[in-house]
Amino acid sequence: MASTDPYELLGVARGASQKDIQQAYRRLAKKLHPDLNPGDKEAQRKFQDVSAAYDILGDEERRARFDRGEIDASGEEQPQRRYYRDYADTGPTSDTYSGTSGFADFRDNDDILSAFFSRRAGRGFRMRGNDRHYRLELDFLDAVNGATRRIILPDGSSLDVVIPPGTRDHQTLRLREKGEPSSSGGGAGDALIEVIVRPHPFFHRDGNDIRLDLPITLTQAVLGGRIAVPTPDGSVTVTIPKWSNTGKVLRLKGRGVPSGGSRRGDEYLTLQIKLPQKRDPDLENFIEHWPAGRTYNPRREMGVA
Repeated sequence: MASTDPYELLGVARGASQKDIQQAYRRLAKKLHPDLNPGDKEAQRKFQDVSAAYDILGDEERRARFDRGEIDASGEEQPQRRYYRDYADTGPTSDTYSGTSGFADFRDNDDILSAFFSRRAGRGFRMRGNDRHYRLELDFLDAVNGATRRIILPDGSSLDVVIPPGTRDHQTLRLREKGEPSSSGGGAGDALIEVIVRPHPFFHRDGNDIRLDLPITLTQAVLGGRIAVPTPDGSVTVTIPKWSNTGKVLRLKGRGVPSGGSRRGDEYLTLQIKLPQKRDPDLENFIEHWPAGRTYNPRREMGVA
């Protein structure tokens, strides 16, 4: 019988870090995703299992509750354990083990077992509906800044999906009870939305940081200056220091990806000196008659003339 333990389903130890859990889920999700295994019911079932496991372990609060036994592997509340003392009463008319009629009291204490089995039976027959899986492509900046997008369901209805700021590529969003209805009186399943983030023409995400190759002119590299620079939430003005070489990195604090609350990553600018695409005779004339241009050797440290 397949394990239902979320740690075993993701193949991680109970002491694994949240990063290890995330990496394990992403590895399995990429392997088992229904779009990559069309018609493979077993792969689909495993994908649903690992998605449900990550829903528990990927959230630190829910993981802690699972570890304490407060919720089960499906996220349902665990019933409180009940012991004999919960039913015992010192009153003379109570039907408990403390009565004076010896073993005759067992006929009434079937209530303990009845309560237990009725809970188990109720949970077993009121099965929740199946989850539904969708894919949603997003622009890079929508994933970084957050957005609301609408997806059209197979039956023609629509579903609005709130994209939290900082959403990652291949992250799965869970919409509670937006899946298939139950056929046995239980709750509806969930809608699992896998987010596919389109690449950006010049921004690159590195964790919660943004990296950008920033082209500057030869004049700006030599003389410095203030220029407009794009960031995920709008342009800002940045000062380029004098004598800035290609490869120099500037940091814009707090201009990266939101990471919870008011915190954001940073944006890192790697300067790239760009010459004009069209030939400039005046620049060529200056360089030709620039004395230092003939004596300076940037490859000297490589041992070549």
